[in-house]
Amino acid sequence: MDKAVEDGVNILSLSIGGTRYHNYYTDAMAIGAFSAVAKGIFVSGSAGNGGPAKGSLSQNAPWITTVGAGTLDRDFPAYVRLGNRKKYRGVSIYAGPSLSSGLLPLVYAGNASNSIDGDVCSLDSLIPGKVAGKIVVCDKGITYNAEKSAVVKKAGGVGMILANTKAYGEEVIADSYLLPTVVVGHKAGDAIKRHIASHDNPKATFDLGKWKLGVEPSPVVAAFSSRGPNLISPTVLKPDLIAPGVNILAGWSGAVPPSGFYEDTRRLSFNIISGTSMSCPHVSGLAALLKAAHPKWSPAAVKSALMTTSYTTYKNGKPLKDIATRNAATPFDYGAGHVDPVAALDPGLVYDLGVEDYLSFLCALNYSTRDIKILTHIDFTCDSSKNYRAGDLNYPSFAVSLNTSSGNRRAGTKIYTRTLTNVGTPGTYKVSVSALSPTVKIWVEPKSLSFARAYEKKMYTVTFVTSAMPSGTKSFARLEWSDGKHIVSSPIAISWF
Repeated sequence: MDKAVEDGVNILSLSIGGTRYHNYYTDAMAIGAFSAVAKGIFVSGSAGNGGPAKGSLSQNAPWITTVGAGTLDRDFPAYVRLGNRKKYRGVSIYAGPSLSSGLLPLVYAGNASNSIDGDVCSLDSLIPGKVAGKIVVCDKGITYNAEKSAVVKKAGGVGMILANTKAYGEEVIADSYLLPTVVVGHKAGDAIKRHIASHDNPKATFDLGKWKLGVEPSPVVAAFSSRGPNLISPTVLKPDLIAPGVNILAGWSGAVPPSGFYEDTRRLSFNIISGTSMSCPHVSGLAALLKAAHPKWSPAAVKSALMTTSYTTYKNGKPLKDIATRNAATPFDYGAGHVDPVAALDPGLVYDLGVEDYLSFLCALNYSTRDIKILTHIDFTCDSSKNYRAGDLNYPSFAVSLNTSSGNRRAGTKIYTRTLTNVGTPGTYKVSVSALSPTVKIWVEPKSLSFARAYEKKMYTVTFVTSAMPSGTKSFARLEWSDGKHIVSSPIAISWF
């Protein structure tokens, strides 16, 4: 990362994650990113693929733009057709030799293995005599999906149905496999396995369709996308936003087969890939677009523009969904929302940040001079006379953590300060707060901000007064500033612990 900075890059796109830390000064990614942001370089990072587990995020540092994953309106439909003529919808991008015409014998991997993890088609777990010439149903889990197809092929299978277990729900993701494969959700997978269990000679075949556009609803939050809250600094809401990360057409090295396994002799220039490693570079590209349009903007200003113009509802006004729960998603799933490139070019106002702001934030975390030096490479000592508050970091979102107190009518009062910078035309912005819970009262002062010139700054405060709630309770709201043309929107996430 330091060498990239030396090379003079404008954007660092970090499709790297999976490791979580207890602080920032032991996180190499946070350390490298800080040095880059201090030099005006925008840094975006993958949120991770640990969802839908809570607190599964990586890239928690506030100077990194942390990107979760959502779906596109593109699908690759395919169907499993059973001997009883019932059809179950799934996905497939398989484009190799087709299955032989007609129905083929069908077997569940768990019934064709002597291994305790044979149901997931682990390496060398299948018995060739029970698999040869058949379509094999493998459960998702433990091993890589593409590896399962290699296991089935090696044992003599001619096709694979990859069935989600309850943990993976109904999210179906297209991957490259070594033989004809259809991926089905949990419900369809269970139905297919019931069919196998209730028939002496179960059979099936695949109907592989063409790709489809206009799938609704879209986007939805991917089940694998890592979720908040931010376990290192709960006052910083993460992820920051989501972008397309499911079934993405991505450049691919011809040195490696699309499935990633040596048995695969295919070589391609493009592949279909899913993960926050795909959503992160979408935001990196958009940051480059914004930097080209607004060269003077800092990395924090670019992030703010992307966040405050993101959307959280569909065109019909209904909230974005989380595919893991099939319910409305929350800011712990999507942060500020799904990125909107056109709106981000003209955000009206931005929440700006610089090195001094981040140093004050680290002081609020009680970092020592040594800790700060390790993280930032800056010699800085916190001023013992100052009252540093992590909640005052000028972030485009709000995260409030409150102690639970069953004997107190008010569990807590928090006051956060924010500063807005005008990057649009002169005008007056009025504030509104939506989706309030009866247990939370929010006051904003002042209620309007007037800007007479470009890059003028105005400060405001937000006071949160909350009732006592059981530990684990969450409440969400949204704060918006509008001049009638622009809407500068910030998510609010309140947690009781």
